Amino acid sequence: MTSKNNIIFCKDFVSDVNAQIQGVSLEQLFILTDTGSKKHCYSALMQVSALKNAHLIEIPAGDDSKNINTVVSVWQFLCEHGGTRKSMLINLGGGMITDLGGFAANIFKRGIKFINIPTTLLGMVDAAVGGKTGINFNGLKNEIGVIHSASCVLINPSFLQSLDKNNVLSGYAEMLKHGLLSNYKDLQALLNFDINEPDFNKLGEMVRISIEVKEHIVEIDPGEKGLRKALNLGHTIGHAFESYSHTQARPMLHGHAIALGLIAELYLSYKFKGFPQDKMMQVVTFIKENYTAFDITCKDYDTLYALMQHDKKNSDISHVNFTLLSEVGNIHPDCIVEKEDIFNSLDFYRDIMGI
Repeated sequence: MTSKNNIIFCKDFVSDVNAQIQGVSLEQLFILTDTGSKKHCYSALMQVSALKNAHLIEIPAGDDSKNINTVVSVWQFLCEHGGTRKSMLINLGGGMITDLGGFAANIFKRGIKFINIPTTLLGMVDAAVGGKTGINFNGLKNEIGVIHSASCVLINPSFLQSLDKNNVLSGYAEMLKHGLLSNYKDLQALLNFDINEPDFNKLGEMVRISIEVKEHIVEIDPGEKGLRKALNLGHTIGHAFESYSHTQARPMLHGHAIALGLIAELYLSYKFKGFPQDKMMQVVTFIKENYTAFDITCKDYDTLYALMQHDKKNSDISHVNFTLLSEVGNIHPDCIVEKEDIFNSLDFYRDIMGI
């Protein structure tokens, strides 16, 4: 099935890939992947006969690769292997690959075609969809990038079965966010799903619903001028956790940081917008039961706050901007929250997680 934004939920993966590379010279096909996706998912792509001799660019897995030096190495490879404006880059991997690959493709020769084939749950429901591309810079998440959609995104749910629990949970945090932005029925389905013994057929259907939530928001506001800021729920504090974790040599997966960010930001929603306390506790209890705490003390608060001040949503460095909720699906972007109240939300997070 194809969405209006050219997101294809694959029934026949090989046929769907073949359809997307038609018209591209075989010598102009490039595949970007990382060591993890190469191991678990590359063989499925090699069932497409036209790709057997495609140029392969393999980079190390992990968010540490999401930097300008890696982008330069991709550009260098494209140059050395005859890349032109008629080339196509196939990004096979999780969010790091689709973010970095999309950015590299958008800049090379002033833009070449690229398609995303996300191999992780996080990539499927978040990074590969919506057109955001970019890299980390100066210790900050996604500081450099552009918004430009892939020619298509191919969703192959069978890849989900190759994921370990931590990577399933990482993507599931973004699905929880989409449930909070959508309606209580979708949120309940997510909270009641057995994430420890997942039914992958059911999870595949839930992925489709989650993607549709994001697609709807992006379609209304592709340039992030208003409603699309809703997709930052949990991310202002979550990104601070994530960036800080890397400086502390205890790196967190993106989705785990966002799950913990949701705890603090739902508290702010409860305090300032009247988000129902019972629904807040349902969500934070699910997170507490399934995600590992990121250990912080009050001595870390100023550092975390400084990271939040650099969030791209802020109009200036003196104000920290949040998306808050007054109810499931009732969204309030552009909420300025003072430093003392942010610190209170971090206190709440520590209380919930028992640290």
